Order: sequence, then C-alpha cells, then structure tokens
Amino acid sequence: MKVNEVPQDARDFRDGDKVKKLVYAVDKDGKYTGVNSAGWEAENTATRQAWDAVDEALAETEAKVKAGQLSPIAYYMQKCLMDKGLLAKYVGKWGWQVSRHMKPSVFNKLDRSLLEKYASVFNITVDELISFGK
Repeated sequence: MKVNEVPQDARDFRDGDKVKKLVYAVDKDGKYTGVNSAGWEAENTATRQAWDAVDEALAETEAKVKAGQLSPIAYYMQKCLMDKGLLAKYVGKWGWQVSRHMKPSVFNKLDRSLLEKYASVFNITVDELISFGK
C-alpha cells in the first residue's frame, strides 16, 4: 500500500486530533515508512466488537466478585488481559494456587506480602485489591 492509500476512517484509533495507530506503507521512493492512520471501517468494527466482548466478560466477573463467588484477583486478572498461567508466573505461584486464590474464602486468608505481589502485578494498591467489590 502506498502512503497516500493508507485508510483514514476516523473512529476508534483517534484521541482528539492525535492519531493512535502507526502502519507502514511504501513512500514515493519505494521504501517503507511509518504513516499515521485512523484505521478503516472493517478493522474499527472488528476491534470495537472484540473490546465489547472483553467489557462484557469483565462486567460478568465484577458481578461474581460482588456476589461473593470470586475474589478480586479474578477481576483484576481479567482486566489486565491475563490468564491464570501468566498471572501465576508474575506472582511466583503455580496456576492451581492462583485458582485457589480466586476463591473468596482463600483470598480472605492471604498474607499481606502475597497481596502486595498481586497488587504490584495489577498496578494497584493492596487496599484497592482488598476493597474491590465491597
């Protein structure tokens, strides 16, 4: 694609006048160069649908945390787009241990140092982690 053919359907990739997406195109000399793009309709629609699905799943997890079915770890893991295996590696635990920590009864007994590890991974405070959903 040539520089002047880069799609500019302003939708999800714009933040005010600042373009948020970089694509590569061929310039007039036949060399690849970075070009700002606002995306194109099909891509923007697919991206919006994917994020809507993520938001819906996150809302369901939040409801389960508030209902006492899951611990806040489940919510923040999903919010950070992680799975149990990745989170386990970040906090230095096995996946089955992270699964246990997602049970409210187990979560409520976790020591401060482990809560600090989780909070650090989620880039929040321990108080935010503990108080979420209450």
